[in-house]
Amino acid sequence: MKRITLRLIIIASFLSTITSCNGNKFNHDASGTFEATEIIVSAEVSGKIEDFNVTEGDLLSKGQQLGYIDTTQLYLQKLLLQTSGKAVYSRRSDVSSQIASTKEQIAKAELEYKRVSNLLKDGAATQKQMDDAESQLKVLQKSLAAQLNSLTTSNNSLDKETNAYEIQVAQIEDKLKKSHIINPIDGTVLSKYAEAKEMTAAGNPLYKVADTKHLFLRAYVIAPQLENIKIGQEATVFINSSAKEQKSYKGTISWISDKAEFTPKTIQTQDERQNLVYAVKIAVENTDGLIKIGMYGDVNFNTSK
Repeated sequence: MKRITLRLIIIASFLSTITSCNGNKFNHDASGTFEATEIIVSAEVSGKIEDFNVTEGDLLSKGQQLGYIDTTQLYLQKLLLQTSGKAVYSRRSDVSSQIASTKEQIAKAELEYKRVSNLLKDGAATQKQMDDAESQLKVLQKSLAAQLNSLTTSNNSLDKETNAYEIQVAQIEDKLKKSHIINPIDGTVLSKYAEAKEMTAAGNPLYKVADTKHLFLRAYVIAPQLENIKIGQEATVFINSSAKEQKSYKGTISWISDKAEFTPKTIQTQDERQNLVYAVKIAVENTDGLIKIGMYGDVNFNTSK
């Protein structure tokens, strides 16, 4: 009797071990892990981080300002460039006042030319007087043209120099704008790499944020399953809510790999004897926040077959 009882205990223990090793008792088309769109936000300028209000696990919104990097030197550079630009602009010539005297001389020469011309018709002036009046008028007109050309060239050169300063000011303003740490997407802070009052350089990572509201289940399917799925097709995604129950979510196939790869060690497909599989991404809305990055999930492709 004791031998039979011992034998039953061994059998029960063996069955329990088998059951516990079978982590996925549910029958689905494919399994995989959840991924999210992750962004590493880096500093865009160099300097001291004056303020940085970020904690791992924080829920951030797109466009939210999280802090700023010291902008004192950039602001002083901007003031210097603006002052230099104004000094250059002040050297521009007032063309109208510069040529006013010459234009007045031309007006008098034109009157003299008309007077001599009338006198010549009446025989009261000589041809030499007429030629002298005409020559004087032409000299003044050429002098005016030369003045205009010189003043215009000088002003154009100063305008270009002023524009160069304005461009440099715009560059500084862009850096001042980038000194503010702005969150790029709605999401959750996964990691923080810097602290307030530390020095940083352009390109240094500050924190990592992920969109945990819109996740992807990366699953793997075997070749025969490909003919039944396509991008844009609806699917049902499952996660384990307990040892005996699963919670379902609506999903959409967003990507299908065009290359086969070897079966990942952590993934079990419908047919474990298949060595080559194709990766598939199913977009799913994490409406209740229960799905976590790296969590295992299952999927059923909604097909008629």
